[in-house]
Amino acid sequence: MIQDVNVAVSVSFQVKLDDQDLGEFSSCEGLGCEVVLETREEGGNNGFTWQLPTKLRYPNIKLTRPLGRDTEKIVKWLSSIQTGYTRRTGTIVAMRGDGKVIATWGLLDVVPVRWSGPSLNSDQAKVVTETVEIAHHGFITTGQGA
Repeated sequence: MIQDVNVAVSVSFQVKLDDQDLGEFSSCEGLGCEVVLETREEGGNNGFTWQLPTKLRYPNIKLTRPLGRDTEKIVKWLSSIQTGYTRRTGTIVAMRGDGKVIATWGLLDVVPVRWSGPSLNSDQAKVVTETVEIAHHGFITTGQGA
């Protein structure tokens, strides 16, 4: 008998910056981190090289969704950089189709990197999408989910 399992099937991603809601996205790529290693050779020990952890590296996160009214929120956020910018705390919440939260990631010092709007072509019948790329400086505890 299969129990109700929290699995991520048909997921959407709700994104917030402090108190600003950026809306839902259908795709989220780049959540993760990498331990940067420094190699050191020890004198007299020719068959071994030390690999020492030095820092964590966080890749940029790409969020994609169909074009809609929430695009204005992204444009407003990006435009605010021209008058000075304060880094913000971000939250990405993965939700199932019924709205149940699967996992939550808190992001430290979120900065927008790039926004890509849709390629508009009336000859092709497909959903137009937008992508926003963000950088961050690590994960923080959100008190929910993941």
